[in-house]
Amino acid sequence: MTSIKKPVIFCDFDGTITLSDNIVAIMKEFKPEGYEQIMKRTVEQEISLRQGVGEMFALLPSSRKDEIVEFVIGRAGIRGGFREFLDYVKQENIEFFVTSGGMDFFIDPLLAPFDIPAEHIFCNSADFSVDKIGILWPHPCQDPCNNGCGMCKTTVMRRFPADQYERILIGDSLTDFEGAKIADLVYSRSILTDKCAELDVKHVPFTDFFDIMDDMKQKQQQGVL
Repeated sequence: MTSIKKPVIFCDFDGTITLSDNIVAIMKEFKPEGYEQIMKRTVEQEISLRQGVGEMFALLPSSRKDEIVEFVIGRAGIRGGFREFLDYVKQENIEFFVTSGGMDFFIDPLLAPFDIPAEHIFCNSADFSVDKIGILWPHPCQDPCNNGCGMCKTTVMRRFPADQYERILIGDSLTDFEGAKIADLVYSRSILTDKCAELDVKHVPFTDFFDIMDDMKQKQQQGVL
């Protein structure tokens, strides 16, 4: 890392900002028939994330929107230190982006108290105007990524050239790993930590956002951020 480049942060939502994965929780709570096999194939990477998530939500009727939203808002806890971390990056003039494979109908209300600009939140959208829930993909993969990400984190990250920015990724799962490969620094938890260690990607494990803030402050003092 060099102090010449400008730091920019790309932060996952489900299981990172929140304490658990909301898509998985929705499926396990509402149990649409056939979701288990689709989820298994998605996790095992037999089908793309975009295909798997789209197929799972297509099993749910749009008429259950209010129930689903109420369920997610009622159960999704925010990870400790998130508000303090946002205050810190704002004070340090570090751009912060939410990059999520989740859906706007639960991300927007959960993030509303934190005043993150709408243009700094990248996620998928849900269409409740048809019988079954449809998923829209406003941020698809662009070359060189062709993984069928749905919301392509590497495409967003590549908007910030590596020769000008220190690209910092915060995440927890395999959906963050392609982004981790091109990041200068990764703050990881859960499966992402295991994957980074396995493939020798530079990473700093964290439990909450206080951990990340403390590490970034230390790196600033050392002149490496």
